Amino acid sequence: MDAVRDLNFSVFQEPRGVMRILHFVFSICAFATITGYTGIIRFVCSTKEVSTKFEYPFYVVETLTLTPNCTATVSNDFSSDARFFVATGVLSFLYAIAIIYIYLKMDEAYKINKKLPLYDFLITVFLAVLWLSSSAAWSHALSGLKTVTSYPIITPSDCCKTVRTSSFSTLNISAIFGFLNFFLWAADLWFLFKETEWFQGGAPPTTSGV
Repeated sequence: MDAVRDLNFSVFQEPRGVMRILHFVFSICAFATITGYTGIIRFVCSTKEVSTKFEYPFYVVETLTLTPNCTATVSNDFSSDARFFVATGVLSFLYAIAIIYIYLKMDEAYKINKKLPLYDFLITVFLAVLWLSSSAAWSHALSGLKTVTSYPIITPSDCCKTVRTSSFSTLNISAIFGFLNFFLWAADLWFLFKETEWFQGGAPPTTSGV
């Protein structure tokens, strides 16, 4: 109980505290939607149906024998962009936990110490840039993944009647979450900047109750 009483929950009445909760939640949403996805490609050839799965990290390299004289090739590597996106989400999630703990346990020190707000601001800039770049990279990779899985190379081209691919709605949502995270981390920069000595100049640090 003493440990709980030592926590300063009033920080969550401030924008920087509220934003960190949003960072925590939406970081999880971003990487969970991509790592939890499993897609299926179904080929219907004469009376035979063949299916194959593709999932995170989306290293799709496979040649399927549909019939004795018919093959389908699904080949491309989107793993680097997918891993970059997930790594950004995990780093953001871990940092959100760490900074929330600092806000709760060390908020007075955070307001008095000139370096803590500055480090917080710079790390948030770094993560915002990561979200923008990883989301752009993943969106481009997702476009390629849709093309490769929806239009595989079938030899000969007329030997298979139908190709069906799972819905990409979950992966589309993951890309949206990525850009939303960029917006949230970038929007928080103003509130964090106000805590730094760059903004406050020579003004004395504010403390709770003042």
